[in-house]
Amino acid sequence: MSSSANSMETAAKPAYGTGRRREAVARVYIKPGAARFTVNGRAVEEYFRNVAWHTAAVEPLKFTQMHDQLEVKATVRGGGAGGQAGAVRMGLSRALARLNPDLRPALRKNGFLTRDPRMKERKKYGQKGARRRFQYSKR
Repeated sequence: MSSSANSMETAAKPAYGTGRRREAVARVYIKPGAARFTVNGRAVEEYFRNVAWHTAAVEPLKFTQMHDQLEVKATVRGGGAGGQAGAVRMGLSRALARLNPDLRPALRKNGFLTRDPRMKERKKYGQKGARRRFQYSKR
């Protein structure tokens, strides 16, 4: 491998961000280039068919006005579609902050870099669910 090829490779090296939401984990890679957004090898519109999920996933790009300048490749696993959309949103935000540190304060201020801590509460023993009890019979 020649040194010129190596310098080209580092120049086009993608920025990376990990996003998590409930049980979903997304790995998001972004690099300058054609405006293309794929999630698990499919177009983002095809993967997140629900308007709310699609909007959540692409929101950081729209907010930073970089939706026509970046190529985004995301792999996401675990959880449901809503959690996956939230995970992609956070991973994309982190990748954008890494690509351009000047965007970080604005992303932070608008809640794109804040991890949603809400998780499913575990089921307790002697109960039907996390809080639901077995029915009590007096007689």
